[in-house]
Order: sequence, then structure tokens, then C-alpha cells
Amino acid sequence: MRDTPVTAAARGLLSCHVCGLLSRRGHNGRTLHCPRCSAPLHFRKPNSVAHSWAFLIAAYILYIPANVLPIMETSSLFGAQADTIMSGIIFLWHSGSWDLALVVFIASIMVPLLKLIALTLLLISVHSRSTWQPLQRAKLYRVVELVGRWSMLDIYVVAILAALVQIGALATVNAGPGALAFGAVVVLTMFSSMEFDPRLIWDPLQKERIDHE
Repeated sequence: MRDTPVTAAARGLLSCHVCGLLSRRGHNGRTLHCPRCSAPLHFRKPNSVAHSWAFLIAAYILYIPANVLPIMETSSLFGAQADTIMSGIIFLWHSGSWDLALVVFIASIMVPLLKLIALTLLLISVHSRSTWQPLQRAKLYRVVELVGRWSMLDIYVVAILAALVQIGALATVNAGPGALAFGAVVVLTMFSSMEFDPRLIWDPLQKERIDHE
């Protein structure tokens, strides 16, 4: 039998999901708090999978309008124009700024989509109590947490343009409804990853270890 990791919960230890400090389980039945950061201690986050699924489904719903609705609306003496994320990428590509177009495509289209797919994979594997590649899934979760904030690139660009291109009656740049939906997708996926408890990845391996013993 291959060696399987022993979880902190199997040793009667509680790992703080905020700072990672290990604490021993109390015997008085009261809710314990982390001695370092005062966060409530649980063997696993309560309703972690359900909460993470709820945020993820909401993000999937808003992903379509985030890419279809205008993310930026420009008004000037020459008329008005509304641009979606993809139309902006196409404009950058045709204008010769292919490197910037590639950055925006990866940060605003691919990263949010891949983050949605990664969270879906993690949740399905945890829900089915899969023992498949636990270390790789744990690393995938850390990558999802790391890259999440960089998905806001388009929102940063619109905010900067709106601040710089307000020239009174000559031209104005405003965030469109797509920007709100896009920002909501990023925030919802961040909440989904925050609610997900990566310790659940290792629980089926602990059960497998006990069954073999």
C-alpha cells in the first residue's frame, strides 16, 4: 500500500483556515478560536462546498453578459461608441498592438474562464470524494487564489480612462454595464475560492488509509 498523508483532523488538531496555525481540540464543546488571529476554528469550513457552488454558479451566469454587454461607452463630438471586451481586443489587434491585445485576451477572457473551470473541477472532485491527484489539485487551488485578482485588468483600464478622458463637452468615457457584470464575475469567483476548503481534498485519502488498516 502506498503511503498516504495523515491529516491534522485525524490527529485531533484544528488547522486555522486563515493563518494556518495548528491548535489542539478542546474538550468543553465550545467553539474554539485561533490563538494567533482569533478566527473560529473548525475541522472543516461549515457548508464550504455549498457556499462555493453558490458563488460559482452566480459567476457562470454573469460571465455571458460580462462578455456581451459594452464594458466601455465613449461619447464625443463625433458620436458615441460602445465597446465590449472582445471588440476592444479586435481593435487593438488590427491597430498593430497585438501584444497588448494578447495580454487583455488572456487576462480578461482566458483567466476568468479557466478559473471557473478550475473551481468546477475542484468542487466536483471534492463532492465525489475523489482521490485523484490530490497534490496537483491542492496546487491548482493555490494558483486559482494567486491569479484571481489579475482578472480585473479591464476594470482598471476603464477606470483609468474614465479619470483621464473627462474633457468636459468634448469627450467622456464611462463604464458600461458589462464592466459591472465583469467585476461581479471576478468578485464572485474570489468568494468561491475563499469559501472552498482545500483540506477537503485530503479527506478521502485519510478514509482510504483507515479502510486499508
